[in-house]
Amino acid sequence: MTEPAGYDGFRGEGGRLAEAQLDHLQTHRTSLLGDSLPYIHEFDKAHLVALAEADLLTSDEASALLSAMREMEREGIAEARERAGGGMHSAEHYLIGRLGIALGGRINLGRSSGDLIEVARRLTVRSQLDVLLGRLAGLRAALLALAEAHAETVMPGYTHGQHAQPTTLGHWAAMFERALARDTARVEEAYARVNLSPAGAAIMTGSDFPLDRARTAELLGFDAPLANTMDAILSHDLEMELAAVYAVDGATLGRMADDLFLWTTVEFDFIELPDRFCGTSSIMPQKKNPDALEAVKSAAGQSLGVLVSIVSAERGPTGFPILERRSTQDALWATAKDLATKAGDLTGIIADMSVHSDRMERAAGSHWAQVTDLSSALVRTTGIDWRRAHQIVGRFVRDCIDAGVTPGAATVAHLDAVTAEVLGGPSGLSEAEFAEVMSARAFVERRVMFGAPAPSAVLREVTSARIELKALVARNGARERRAVEAHVLLEQEVDRLTA
Repeated sequence: MTEPAGYDGFRGEGGRLAEAQLDHLQTHRTSLLGDSLPYIHEFDKAHLVALAEADLLTSDEASALLSAMREMEREGIAEARERAGGGMHSAEHYLIGRLGIALGGRINLGRSSGDLIEVARRLTVRSQLDVLLGRLAGLRAALLALAEAHAETVMPGYTHGQHAQPTTLGHWAAMFERALARDTARVEEAYARVNLSPAGAAIMTGSDFPLDRARTAELLGFDAPLANTMDAILSHDLEMELAAVYAVDGATLGRMADDLFLWTTVEFDFIELPDRFCGTSSIMPQKKNPDALEAVKSAAGQSLGVLVSIVSAERGPTGFPILERRSTQDALWATAKDLATKAGDLTGIIADMSVHSDRMERAAGSHWAQVTDLSSALVRTTGIDWRRAHQIVGRFVRDCIDAGVTPGAATVAHLDAVTAEVLGGPSGLSEAEFAEVMSARAFVERRVMFGAPAPSAVLREVTSARIELKALVARNGARERRAVEAHVLLEQEVDRLTA
């Protein structure tokens, strides 16, 4: 039996609807499925295997249906499904066209649009998270290499946009590696919740047919079935969680790009980007614009916008927001891919940018950022409390600025003039001790505690982080192998049933 004349799928005329839906309302089109199409195909095959194993298809029926699915693959999955029509149910259209409705119409036995699209969503997101985790690992590795190479590159640290204390480029790089480690952990935690199977949940209550949900989950590489069939289809906190994870990651990447962007300006001139990450002007021939960094900076705002959109779309009683999810789904998937691209760009920038170390170090000591330790020295030499030492150094800095004396030209006599007025005597520091305290490099080298910017501390942090990163890379590999092994298992079962 072939496809009945005029058959246009269960959403067409002749069933519940007496007239065709308006074209612009037809969201169930194959062309709109995007990245999920291959995963819809995987689920179609896994479901047919599950039907056969549950004796809901005879061996001949299973062989014919799965052989037709293999024929679709030879034709080209996207092309064949586009011709067949039917959106997510394009396999049903294709099988009915080839085998007739009495056989082709069996594929959705015990299944619904609900679990069909939810399985495809989760498999699509799972593949995107695999890519994102790999890119985050690559960026973290580049940052650790930068931290190691520049553990002794002294530079200013900033608070309130002003020079705060000297640090190192290595310390800065290690900071962002730690922030990305937390972003990675959030992605991995979300991955574990993504990798649970809605298959068999149908639209909310499952089916009265004896389908083995755990078996279908195994064939698709999921860790287990979701425990509640209504929750599997009608709860969408996972999408909100993913959007929040992406927004935090976007903010981290954007903040890193903001720093680098500022450092490329001629006023800072701390770094220079490779030309491949830059653009120029149509009128100003001297321009070298950090286009890639501007693009990364945009990720923070865009990912936040997606979060707001998804939370807004998911409001409403259970089971009400269905079609609203379509547009936010596309935005969520685009965000995952965009963040992976941005992380890849930052990896290349971090690995290949030119660092102007001398300029960084000159800046680190040129605006009084080192004088926290001058207060500490006064506490040690005079025995006074920290607050008075802090006030004395604050006045010392103000007097020097008013007199036009730079940090490099200041002497212990300038400090003693203030301590004499406040304490009635000199600071007790020698010229050599004063010079040591006023050195930005020495400031950094004194900070050897856990997590601090001294080269030895940064290198300890790099060593520890690399052990953690190696474990992440191993987990990434294991997750990817699990998906591949599931695909191989599914193909072996299809081969068995079509032999």
